[in-house]
Amino acid sequence: MTLLEAEREQLIAMTAAARTLTVVAKPKLASPAQVAAANPGTGTGSGTGIGTAPSSGVTYITSSPPDPGTAQSTAYNMMASFGFSPQTYFGCLLDIWNRESGWVYDAENASGAYGIPQALPGSKMASAGADWQTDPATQIRWGLGYIKDVYGNPCSAWAFEEANGYY
Repeated sequence: MTLLEAEREQLIAMTAAARTLTVVAKPKLASPAQVAAANPGTGTGSGTGIGTAPSSGVTYITSSPPDPGTAQSTAYNMMASFGFSPQTYFGCLLDIWNRESGWVYDAENASGAYGIPQALPGSKMASAGADWQTDPATQIRWGLGYIKDVYGNPCSAWAFEEANGYY
């Protein structure tokens, strides 16, 4: 119990410290065309995750697939069906849902937001399946649809999250 309390206090301190950070500039993101131009023949990057487009000075970051069998892997594999390139947008989705729920399917906050995407109320996710309370895939499907409908893509949703503390 003492160990859990110490871990809780550390998380509270880390959260408070993170809220004191100041963004001094927004990063310059490469378009998918710039990424493809920087990596002729592949179109998705060098596999290293980071590189620089020739003559443009643009730094890009690509996402690699997460461990199979995880909720992150489920999301990565679903993204294309919503029109999102996983290599381009998974990093933003990872950031959002790391912050919102830690990818825990039964995460619930005091306001009543529920699940991986923190739907408020959680019952909204029933539109994606009756098993919305227990199935990460159903929650992810609903969450990707929500992001597409409201923000257009995960990176726009992440930008909103960063600016407002919610998405």
